[in-house]
Amino acid sequence: MADASIAARIAAQPGIQRVPSPKLTLFVKRGFLDAGACAGLVAMIDAQRRPSTVSDFNGDAAFRTSETCDLAAADPLVAAVDAALAAFTGLDPLHGEPLQGQRYAVGQEFKAHTDYFEPNGVDYDRYCSVAGNRTWTAMVYLNEPEAGGATRFKAVDKTIQPETGKLVCWDNRRADGLLNPATIHHGMKVRAGTKYVITKWYRERPWGW
Repeated sequence: MADASIAARIAAQPGIQRVPSPKLTLFVKRGFLDAGACAGLVAMIDAQRRPSTVSDFNGDAAFRTSETCDLAAADPLVAAVDAALAAFTGLDPLHGEPLQGQRYAVGQEFKAHTDYFEPNGVDYDRYCSVAGNRTWTAMVYLNEPEAGGATRFKAVDKTIQPETGKLVCWDNRRADGLLNPATIHHGMKVRAGTKYVITKWYRERPWGW
């Protein structure tokens, strides 16, 4: 399904909010997941977390300081969330990367970045040779930290606050199909408590690993 059709499908979903900007396609929906599902995913992340990594390392060891969890696709809760995201967005689940969880403790962040892989980056072929580049991102906050942890889209000066079950999804490309640098976003530092999210990235072609 073309990106315009995906955007139209998402825009038609109940309770969806579209950020009013011509620079990018960005949606927010509160209450996408219920508290029970969020708590179950948090427990999985806590049990299996590892240090997060980045592609095309820029020399900044503090660029991404969170922890990551690869969520098992065969787990019934993970499978249900995967299916819910595909049904809501209309994105082909065969094009989806495995669902990931992220945990941010006090002081941890992911500095301003885009989710797609830069075609001139040293890791481009390694990450994109099979399934192509990332097209859409879907992220769900699993809890509300006591302070901090917002997601800021710098190019449109939009800051989204964490809220249990809130979905944020965006197209990493422009209407002409080119990669969109206006999707640059910052997972801001947690100042008190802990932040948990899940992230689902979709690709140009079926996920082949």
